[in-house]
Amino acid sequence: MSGDGKTEDGRNFMVGYDDDGIRVDRWFKRHLPETSFNLVSRWARTGQLRVDGARVTPGDRIAAGQSIRVPPPEIIEAATAATADKPARLKKERAPLSEEDTAYMQAMVIHRDRSAIVINKPPGLATQGGTKTDRHVDGLLDALAFDAPNRPKLVHRLDKDTSGALLLARSANAAGHFAKAFSSRTARKVYWALIAGVPSIEDGMIELPIGKQPGTGGEKMHVDEAEGSPARTRYRVIERAGNTAAWVELQPYTGRTHQLRVHMAAIGHPIVGDGKYGGLEAFLSGGISRKMHLHARRIRIDSPDGGQIDITAEPPTHFADSITLLGFDPKRAEMPIDDVKFSETAEGKRRAENAAAKSRRKERKGERRGRGRG
Repeated sequence: MSGDGKTEDGRNFMVGYDDDGIRVDRWFKRHLPETSFNLVSRWARTGQLRVDGARVTPGDRIAAGQSIRVPPPEIIEAATAATADKPARLKKERAPLSEEDTAYMQAMVIHRDRSAIVINKPPGLATQGGTKTDRHVDGLLDALAFDAPNRPKLVHRLDKDTSGALLLARSANAAGHFAKAFSSRTARKVYWALIAGVPSIEDGMIELPIGKQPGTGGEKMHVDEAEGSPARTRYRVIERAGNTAAWVELQPYTGRTHQLRVHMAAIGHPIVGDGKYGGLEAFLSGGISRKMHLHARRIRIDSPDGGQIDITAEPPTHFADSITLLGFDPKRAEMPIDDVKFSETAEGKRRAENAAAKSRRKERKGERRGRGRG
């Protein structure tokens, strides 16, 4: 099996980019929903469930690139059969989309090939459903099946109020390929943002760990030097409006929840319209929209069919209007994208560390043999 956010080798699943930092039980709910929480708990207690070879509990958090070892399918089937006498919950079927919804989704498409679709997601439309969120991209994907036998699959997400390029996989194989690219950080994403004020350093790297802010139920993140997950963001000032605001390009090197918003607020320059992290400082006067000014401008990723998918998405109306009002020159906006070598990615570093550890073990083993012969 392979699919959204995971790839499998036997019964080893790789944690995908969009599952970075979630709990083990939440991973099962997303990717193996037929496995009950009680069964996951039992596997954890008996050591049948492993992450990178180590025992875990359902509440432990996992990271992109880690390997989850799951018992074979027949164990799941046996457990399911054992509870067959219990009333089964009927899976809710998706209602057919209206012509309006179909046209709405198809108008977002900015790239389509055999393996992928890229849409320009508008602000205000969630990527997936949740509490009080019934209308979202995932619920409208039937409109984008086109000539494929199945609807496309999500392989990453954008916040509800963030607009721009969103990649969809058109097959399970393509989903697995893209998940590996995101988890190994070889995929590149470029964002545009308007920020309050102007950074003193115009081209910088923000390296601040991010974790969930206590007391928010996981709805808000913050910089957490003690227990946060490593997070890196490069920013470059494209143009400035005096000392009032700046148009910046952002490239995330990691994929933490709300990373760009948290990092820009942390250095004193919140994204315009982001009251959640910037408070009143995130809103400008002079007719600038109060909507979020964060836009996924470009995505570049290797295609499973060879070559690269490299797509740019035009900003929404409110963002474009703000650029005009602040007197910015759109011709200055396009900058070279950062190239990241595989050896510099989290997965590349992990493999290098494993290889070094293996080499050290061999050396120690050779030393012990040498002492034995002496």
